[in-house]
Amino acid sequence: MEKLNVMVVGVGGQGTLLTSRIIGKTALNAGLDVKLSEVHGMAQRGGSVVTFVRFGENVSEPVVEEGSADILISFERLEALRYAHFLKKDGKIIVNDCRIDPMTVVIGASEYPENIIETLKAEHPVYAIDGGAIAKDLGNSKVLNSVVLGLAAKHIGFTKEQWLDVVVNTVPPATVEINQKAFLAGYEHE
Repeated sequence: MEKLNVMVVGVGGQGTLLTSRIIGKTALNAGLDVKLSEVHGMAQRGGSVVTFVRFGENVSEPVVEEGSADILISFERLEALRYAHFLKKDGKIIVNDCRIDPMTVVIGASEYPENIIETLKAEHPVYAIDGGAIAKDLGNSKVLNSVVLGLAAKHIGFTKEQWLDVVVNTVPPATVEINQKAFLAGYEHE
């Protein structure tokens, strides 16, 4: 496998870091060299969180340069728009179709952009999913990251079984079943 550069972005509390660890462990279990990096982020809920996962036969550094990401996974629309410039020309966006207003919008200093997904589609292939609604239907809104990861997994590679094995061995033990269901709901999403 050639190198694959994946960028995972979201808002604090959405599971960005856990998702990156699952991607990295799946690639590592497949015998690939993996580098993972949290570029910046806010530990508290509400702040922007950005991570990079790079894997392949030989990966020298963890950071994905602008214009070189193969896949951007975003847990919120505005975060996808904010980081789309990191994608290659043919890079794909997997986006959770939800809106979380940043502080600048909350205090009235700026407006939340309209038609974000349509704007992104003008430049890149975009695969949108309402992970929050699916997770809520499954009975636990906290597994939206597993829903979005399920959709992204189809574009990253590896088998469904390889992904599920890592999900089972990475999420908290009490949440294994719901995370498996959430992953499969995203994986089977059209």
